[in-house]
Amino acid sequence: MARSRSGTRGRRGPRKPQRREGAGFTPVSVAEPRDRSAVVLPPTITVKELSEVLAVNPADVIRELIKSGIFATINQLIDRDTASLVATELGFETAEAEAPATTAEDQRTEAPAPATKETLFVDDDPSLLQPRAPSVTVMGHVDHGKTSLLDAIRSTAVAAGERGGITQHIGASEIVKDNKKVVFLDTPGHEAFTAMRARGAKVTDIAIIVVAADDGVMPQTLEAISHARAAKVPIIIALNKIDKPDANLDRVKTELTEANVVIEEYGGDVPLVPVSAKTGQGLDDLFDMVNLVADLQELKANPKREAIGTIIEAELDRGRGPVATVVVQTGTLRIGNIVVVGKTYGKVKALENAAGMRILTAGPSSAALVLGLDEVPQAGDILRVVADEKTARAMVEQTRNAAAAQTGTSQKATLEDLFNQFQEGQSKELRIILKADVSGSLGAITHALGQIISDEVRISVLHEGTGDITDNDILLASASNAIVVGFNTKLDPQARRTAEAEKVDVRLYDIIYKLTDDIEAALKGMLEPEIVEQVEGRAEVRQIFRVGKSTVIAGSFVTDGHIPRTAGVRVYRNAKLIATDKLDSLRRFRDDVRDVAQGYECGIGLAGFHDLAEGDIIEAFTQQSVSRSSLR
Repeated sequence: MARSRSGTRGRRGPRKPQRREGAGFTPVSVAEPRDRSAVVLPPTITVKELSEVLAVNPADVIRELIKSGIFATINQLIDRDTASLVATELGFETAEAEAPATTAEDQRTEAPAPATKETLFVDDDPSLLQPRAPSVTVMGHVDHGKTSLLDAIRSTAVAAGERGGITQHIGASEIVKDNKKVVFLDTPGHEAFTAMRARGAKVTDIAIIVVAADDGVMPQTLEAISHARAAKVPIIIALNKIDKPDANLDRVKTELTEANVVIEEYGGDVPLVPVSAKTGQGLDDLFDMVNLVADLQELKANPKREAIGTIIEAELDRGRGPVATVVVQTGTLRIGNIVVVGKTYGKVKALENAAGMRILTAGPSSAALVLGLDEVPQAGDILRVVADEKTARAMVEQTRNAAAAQTGTSQKATLEDLFNQFQEGQSKELRIILKADVSGSLGAITHALGQIISDEVRISVLHEGTGDITDNDILLASASNAIVVGFNTKLDPQARRTAEAEKVDVRLYDIIYKLTDDIEAALKGMLEPEIVEQVEGRAEVRQIFRVGKSTVIAGSFVTDGHIPRTAGVRVYRNAKLIATDKLDSLRRFRDDVRDVAQGYECGIGLAGFHDLAEGDIIEAFTQQSVSRSSLR
């Protein structure tokens, strides 16, 4: 029978909200009053749990999170502040849960500490350990053939009909030759290599340093060697491009010796293998050398335990969500495992091997793509399988709280606090990254540092080079707990930002004896108050105006920061420092001014240096004395 339009399907009055029995929540509706009493929230809570506490639909919680710019899933963990904001927007008052007293039973069942490279294998039964394949990183100077060499190794393995996978998308390649597997890491160049080590991850067992036979040892070659040595990773020199007519193997071997890399042929302990990525010559020898070095290290792991590994790269895939490439270092990773990765966790929904094929497990020294994490982790984060989701949440909360507690504090070495560290027995070595304007200065400074004698503390120059202090120098110092010393050189802008973020101590000098005096005073605990320098801004000289016989005014444009009238200045020409002076005049049109901000033109006159030219960069800086007691 047809229904009347004015009947049950006709116009109705407001309908009362329906309570869904057994669902655990009541939909939010303005037609139904809710309890406005304070809701107690824990430090962290999932979206689903928050909706249950508030007795609202999870979609309402997710909608409020999206309004705040947070795109969360129903099982994603959020902190108390975020949860409180959502609850307030939904009309609730919130309160913090009181921390219960810790009992002996609680201490026995609390979440295990996050894994680090020092704790990866401590609880393994030696009888369960089995040999594992080595993980190898290829590093070296630009255009020396790193990628070509890796591609040649891959192609050789496949052309020979050997079993193994090749990848272009997960950052690692597994090559099997003569029933021996080697994992080659594509992603970590020495910057990523160092960044991972700074977070406690040692994913590389062997470093192959590629040197072109026709070019020799170059700055990035030295950097790569320094990074590998600081990480205490065995080095193999791959002398590439030996097929070129101008290849000079003896010259390269001599240059390596001068860089304190003594190859086995010269009585040292560093293997050198001549290769050609173009012709394939020496590739089998290089593969055999990798396995020989690995055998000497006796690399082992326990495949029967829960997996622990290191993330080498991660990204947010539009179709699949957060994906991460992990190199499993011990144990076996399985689909369905609950894993903690840095500040996030999740359930492994899928695994892909190096060939892009779905797999069920990933054992020691395997590279796998992991799907199922709540958020994108960082390269270098440790992945660890845990018993259940409750344990995972507790570990993530512990990691986040530890990170929050360290915010604003410095764990890095500074020249001021080194003496206290020495006295407390925390350190017996002063590590230095040394940069200078020319190689002659490096030799003089290294010799002068060698004359500083201390019975208890050893001075170690981890890396030395010429040119500006770069972002890579700062990362190496951060990972090695070293200080950076520059002589007649400067910090580039990116390196300055990185040094501030990583809290790395950078010292700039223009007199050698002042440099050595500071180092010696620091070892004796008698360092004078530090002169802290702040770069205020930079201006580019656009036009030169000559007033009278000697006065020169530089018509300039402030490119970044600001130029204060009281600042000291440095003048750079073609990226080289040519003068240090102070401002004599600073004008806008005809008016004397105290300061000129970024984006404005001005006239700059210097007190003593008048040989300014168009294109020069004028860098303004200020200095102040800071006592040791006020330093971090």
